[in-house]
Amino acid sequence: MTDAMHALVIDRTGGPDELRLAEVPRPIRVSDEVVVRVIAAGVNPIDAKTRAGRGVSAAIGAYPAVLGNDFAGIVETVPYAGHPLQPGDRVYGAARPPRTPGAYAEFVTVSSMSVAPMPASLGFVEAAALPIAALTAWGAVVDVARVHDGQRVLVHAGAGGVGHLAVQLAAYFGAHVTATCGPANVGFVEGLGARRVIDYRSERFELVAGEQDVVIDLIGNVKDDTGTRSLEVLRKGGLIVNVPTGSWPGMADEAAARGIRSTGYSCSPDARTLTVLTRLVDDGALRVHVDRELPLADGAEAHRLVEGGHVRGKVVLRVAPDPE
Repeated sequence: MTDAMHALVIDRTGGPDELRLAEVPRPIRVSDEVVVRVIAAGVNPIDAKTRAGRGVSAAIGAYPAVLGNDFAGIVETVPYAGHPLQPGDRVYGAARPPRTPGAYAEFVTVSSMSVAPMPASLGFVEAAALPIAALTAWGAVVDVARVHDGQRVLVHAGAGGVGHLAVQLAAYFGAHVTATCGPANVGFVEGLGARRVIDYRSERFELVAGEQDVVIDLIGNVKDDTGTRSLEVLRKGGLIVNVPTGSWPGMADEAAARGIRSTGYSCSPDARTLTVLTRLVDDGALRVHVDRELPLADGAEAHRLVEGGHVRGKVVLRVAPDPE
């Protein structure tokens, strides 16, 4: 093996066209880390925000920088002979750019605690769409909101990357799920298990949703004051979980003034939770939708799609062909 690899990089923050293919050094494995040969890499809003100079761009230590959190691929190197993961295993997980080079590359080096065997029922492209979105949905719906049977839960952006998984998880745990989405996605979101789907272009959700116990807010106030309006449908003592970073700076004060609990949420890559999600996928209780698969060289187009805000499910970059 050589010590170089091809990767999609940025030399500075800016627009999508800052992304370019380059040859860079392969990341060096240390401690508990494993090296994974990347087959596919998911594209997330945090990737686009970081590329644009927001997100976690302040932590970029040097350029060129390799972005990309989600990946699915083949284990190349492990810390020791008896490690639970072995060379040749099919795995998926989440990298930690810009602390370390990300998954828009032929190889990624990640902590063993952030990677797990991928679902047997999925191919690499579908598996690469799952980690950050599914872990975020699980964290918001299960770890934070503790959604359970009989609750009324509203999920905004129910057709999006996190949203289409959050709808399924809330329904799986017995909630009466209401979701918002655009008109083209109403049937799709109904098929995920939402009992009521509100087309946000034709109806004001706060007028028709009824009282809710929990709101999973995947929009915030960056569009039509969705976060603030969500407080109108929550019961006293209900909970709003806001996910997009920086999308609603005044949430805590606004919610407290109405007697509503509130919190943000940041995804924590965790192999144990990935293993639970794997079982749900292989049991048919959770499915992931890939809207577009693009080659790594088309990373700029992938970022434009994600920033456009109308992706159904996820966009995934194909880094390498499936192994034979």
